[in-house]
Amino acid sequence: MEFAEPAEHTAIREAVRDICKGYDAEYWRQHEKNHEFPWEFYNDMAAAGWVGIAIPEEFGGGGGGITEASIVMEEVAAAGGAMNAASALHISIFGMNPVVKYGSQAQKEKYLPQVATGEMHVAFGVTEPDAGTDTTSISTRAVRDGDDYIVHGQKVWTTKGHIAEKVLLLVRTTPLEEVRKRTDGMTLLLADLRRPEVDIHQIDKVARNAVGSCEVRYDGLRVAGSDLVGEEGRGFKYLLDGLNPERILIASEALGIGKAALRVAAQYANERVVFGRPIGKNQGIAFPLAEAHMRLAAAELVIRQASWRYDQGLPCGEHANTAKFLASDAAFFAADRAMQTHGGFAFATEYPVGRFWAESRLMKIAPVSQEMVQNYIAEHVLGLPRSY
Repeated sequence: MEFAEPAEHTAIREAVRDICKGYDAEYWRQHEKNHEFPWEFYNDMAAAGWVGIAIPEEFGGGGGGITEASIVMEEVAAAGGAMNAASALHISIFGMNPVVKYGSQAQKEKYLPQVATGEMHVAFGVTEPDAGTDTTSISTRAVRDGDDYIVHGQKVWTTKGHIAEKVLLLVRTTPLEEVRKRTDGMTLLLADLRRPEVDIHQIDKVARNAVGSCEVRYDGLRVAGSDLVGEEGRGFKYLLDGLNPERILIASEALGIGKAALRVAAQYANERVVFGRPIGKNQGIAFPLAEAHMRLAAAELVIRQASWRYDQGLPCGEHANTAKFLASDAAFFAADRAMQTHGGFAFATEYPVGRFWAESRLMKIAPVSQEMVQNYIAEHVLGLPRSY
């Protein structure tokens, strides 16, 4: 096994860090406070080519794999932007994967270059209020009208829905009661969002407010047949093919948040003097931070294994899910210990640890909960009976 990082990966880290240096804790605090999208940061990352890192070179992207994309996302989060920075880029980097793999040549030529340059934002519309994790129970319906589709329904937690031009929208083209398997009859459409038939409202959240999450209602939206991704009725399969890389990216973002939290906690523990000595001298402070470092280091190894397997075309469901579970757990542990290290000042918004704590907690829920990851491992790795 080779554990030395390739020079090209180190170069990616250094280049991303150089951009992130221009966006300090105050920048992210203000954008979180004002619920303002970080356009300056996004545009700088797009201009440097990082938004298109995983899009094929023939369509204007960087042609990198999930490993390269995950390194970008880790560094973005670790620089202090955390989820607000990562989520500004995440969907653009990952979200068009179904189009890359299953889209028509015309779709790739039309949309991928615009996403790669950052010109076009794309959202992802899957989750519904009454379906939640049970994706096969979605009710958003698309009915054929000539060559087009007419869409009615509602989605929730559509990230960047308020600023995106297009949405990768999972719909039912065959009602659930008419399909042989629950996963049949779902279709993926690349629909327009800036239309009068689309009603978008941002959700007021506990954290990650620089990047909006939206409730979106579709009332008779017409989607051109040319914007059907792949084949009708196979949308769930296309969605599943994208789950592993998304879990790897989320794990990398969690790793970055954990590193950011640990960095500011260690600095504070060295500088804060109580009873005539730095609080970092106390084992009650030092030992949990040391444990946080070790947890993050272990999670990083699993992330690198998962991304390597994905890029090599090897099965990686176990590894991607494990990476997401361990990294989000390690990130929250690090952020929680950073809160404890800061004491009462952790609740002052001038310190970033409260933001790291809230945002890392989200990663134990989204895009898949820790419990659903355990369900996957129990059933598909250990061979235990399905529990739900």
